[in-house]
Amino acid sequence: MDELEHWAARHPEKPAVIFPQSARARDFATLDGNANRLAQGLIGRGLEPGAMVAVLLENRPEIFEIAWAARRAGLYYAMLNTHLRPREIAYLLGDCGAALLFVSRALLALVPAEWRARRPIVCLASPSSEAEAGGAAPLYSYDALLASNPRPASLPERPVGREFLYSSGTSGRPKGIRFPLLAADQRGVTQPGEKLLDHTLRFDADSVYLSPAPLYHAAPHVYSLHAMSRGKTVIALEKFEPETALSAIQRYRVTHSQWVPTMFVRMLALPEIVRAQYDLSSHTRAIHAAAPCPIHVKERMIAWWGPILVEYYAGSERIGTTLIESAAWLAHKGSVGRAIYGTIHILDEDGNDLPPGEVGGIWFEGTGGFVYHNDPEKTRASYNARGFATLGDLGFLDAEGYLYLSDRRSDLIISAGANVYPAEIESVLLEHPLIADAAAIGVPDEDQGEVVLAAIEPVASPESIGLTPGAIIAFCREHMASIKCPRHVVFLERLPRTPTGKLLRRELKERFRSEMAPAARA
Repeated sequence: MDELEHWAARHPEKPAVIFPQSARARDFATLDGNANRLAQGLIGRGLEPGAMVAVLLENRPEIFEIAWAARRAGLYYAMLNTHLRPREIAYLLGDCGAALLFVSRALLALVPAEWRARRPIVCLASPSSEAEAGGAAPLYSYDALLASNPRPASLPERPVGREFLYSSGTSGRPKGIRFPLLAADQRGVTQPGEKLLDHTLRFDADSVYLSPAPLYHAAPHVYSLHAMSRGKTVIALEKFEPETALSAIQRYRVTHSQWVPTMFVRMLALPEIVRAQYDLSSHTRAIHAAAPCPIHVKERMIAWWGPILVEYYAGSERIGTTLIESAAWLAHKGSVGRAIYGTIHILDEDGNDLPPGEVGGIWFEGTGGFVYHNDPEKTRASYNARGFATLGDLGFLDAEGYLYLSDRRSDLIISAGANVYPAEIESVLLEHPLIADAAAIGVPDEDQGEVVLAAIEPVASPESIGLTPGAIIAFCREHMASIKCPRHVVFLERLPRTPTGKLLRRELKERFRSEMAPAARA
């Protein structure tokens, strides 16, 4: 018996997931029954343990039915980013080796025709047109697949299936991250990773969990499934909207939630009179990660919500985790916390340990076990001779063992022989009241090797608010050493970010390293 089956028997009519924007929901009994019937259908189609299915869906209840069904059928399932283009989807489908694809009718156009001709596709209608779920071969109806197994039945003993995660691809093509399947006798047994989530979330009997982000991303997906496995109701937004999120907290008495910093920025941008309308008193634990949170943004969030913010540093590779509560953060502003999984080492380029306060590569000892799918070279580069593993980030420890992030090694700017960290520059830029978002990259310079280019997303058109490149550069010179200050400033309507807030820095590099116009020099 897995956790879903346990809770379906214990409180069958309790909502397992609610999507407030569409009023779609599943109670535990319905979710459990549909997952069982779907698992029967997948096994009946000849999918062997360890086979791969892919999922290309908007946020909707069927995502959880598919996830639990794949677990019961002993399958890997790859969650695909719905914002990718057909060429990128084709790469992921080929890379993961999917034997079958679940896709909504609204997203079917993203699936390359050549792939459709080779593999079966299970099509879901859009939420507003369930009656149109059918389709000509090779399309199969999701509803018909469920209907072919009208009653729950005992399933054959199989390994425990699991998610097959892709990295965000912020520095290149997304990389699949594979972990081994658990043996059948481990079904329903709490694993070390689940104990870590229990420690992070700290649910109680009345907890309600809000997930405002796309469910194809690792943390929203895994955390939501974990909440269900603990018998909690998940409130999932189809799309993040600041007031919708606040309204959901009030309406459903949300206690736990997970965010990214860009969501904080958008909620803080609401007028004070609007923010004050919502009763957030039930909210006791707001977890955030995925991207660095500027200090002034987090200070404002704690002032608004109280000391309920919890930040962690980790990756889909699960090589280590840090955690910091609000009280500790206020005493160590900018830190992402101490290690709660693995031992942190800060190493120089030769693999030597660095003392507190010195920036180096962040490595975790005593963890690991993942591989990058189809990329043994990247897997090898993630481990060193001592068996430590890294995500490729730079940072330092203070004397008390608190970790501070500097940047990714690949994002480091080397100007006149000095290391310049984009995150530090971006933190200063975001203190400017007329800047909504900012990114710093290095661009070629004949004299310095590289200099800083700042890409700015202003709060309104630069002309209408009187924001100029010169004003931004002058602001930076008041707060940073000259070598860190931008030599070039460009204005963009919107910075390229993933839906979970990770900056697609490579897109900026590709665009502005070859040609910097329109740019303004100091």
